Amino acid sequence: METSAQNHRHERTFMELLGNIQGTAMTRHQKAEVMIAGEQLRLRLHDSKLIKDRRYHLRTYPNCFVAQELIDWLIARKEVPDRESAVQLMQHLVDHDIIHHVCDKWPMFKDAKYLYRFREDDGTFPFNIEVKIFMRGQRLYEHLIIGKDTILQLRQEKGVAYERSFPGYILIDWLLQNGEIESRRQGLELCRALLEHGIIQHVSLKHHFFDSGLLYQFCINFRRRRWLSELLHETEIEDVECLTQQNQEDHADSHFTLSSEGNSNFLSVQPTKDLNVTTNGRCGSLNHQQHSSSGYPITASLTTALAIQCNPKSVLKRNVTCEELLSPGAPYVKRVLTILGDALGWGFVVRGKSPCYVQAVDPGSPAAAAGVKVRQFVCRVNGCSVLHLDYRSLSKLVMTGPRVVTLEVMEPLD
Repeated sequence: METSAQNHRHERTFMELLGNIQGTAMTRHQKAEVMIAGEQLRLRLHDSKLIKDRRYHLRTYPNCFVAQELIDWLIARKEVPDRESAVQLMQHLVDHDIIHHVCDKWPMFKDAKYLYRFREDDGTFPFNIEVKIFMRGQRLYEHLIIGKDTILQLRQEKGVAYERSFPGYILIDWLLQNGEIESRRQGLELCRALLEHGIIQHVSLKHHFFDSGLLYQFCINFRRRRWLSELLHETEIEDVECLTQQNQEDHADSHFTLSSEGNSNFLSVQPTKDLNVTTNGRCGSLNHQQHSSSGYPITASLTTALAIQCNPKSVLKRNVTCEELLSPGAPYVKRVLTILGDALGWGFVVRGKSPCYVQAVDPGSPAAAAGVKVRQFVCRVNGCSVLHLDYRSLSKLVMTGPRVVTLEVMEPLD
């Protein structure tokens, strides 16, 4: 009895620790997305000559832009729907220390003839340990991705193939050959720092970094184009989560929010008898367009996202744990499915937590064509383990990723 209770406490402590690690990783991933989007915007503004030396009150301010001109530029290129959204977007960059007022006079971004500057352009970027590791990882990624004989290749570990993966010892060899480190010990410390800060990861998230043949991948595609509306959408997600957090904590297993992530294109399904819902995505009209991280139109305003909630009956015959899925001889078969999203998204619904499962699939969607079926348990998304995530975190992972989604699922044999 006592041993069973102790084991239960240890298991609960481990799960809480794992949840905290995953939460930290998700926060770092979001910060990385903002930093990359900000850097991509900075380069585009330089190319458009919007960033330049400007004179104001007998003083010259190098490499700055005028707030009003930037907002005009964003609207002209349809990056944002209106000036209010543009201000909200730029305030997001201010809050993350990407841009600032040239005299640090205004903590709020104003739609006026005020001068702002990217901290990258004036050397005031807050280079703490986390930022330094992130920028080091970005630089290494760029060098590795463009090389003719790149070490990022399709490799297998335990019978599963992983794209753009590399053994730990080969990465350290490459770092030594290219003068990035002076010793293997230094390389091991660097790679472990990259892993701890969410830049690289073991392909199945089962190991820390070792100077061995274990396979690793970069967690972040630094070259993927980050749409500015993605950052704008991120601020809306934070607002939705603040308003619905308590409700979702009380009903984490049973509550199903079609647009809790503000994106009905990922959670769009054909209404069925078992799932009597209304969406304005694949089955409805496009009445308020935004864009996902891949640039595809999504629907549902903030108020709609909060309003469209239902509690459909679970398609599962019984509850299943992660341990049961992974146990030897379990009545499940592993499948790897690749979904190419269309203009309306992917077309399937996930539900639950630890593990998440497929609740519904749009019959005419890319998900259906790829072989996604109800009652499949989602184990990995684009090489990242998601077994211990809830459906909200899993949805966000898909929405902020590329158009092509690779799912590793466990499908019941019956």
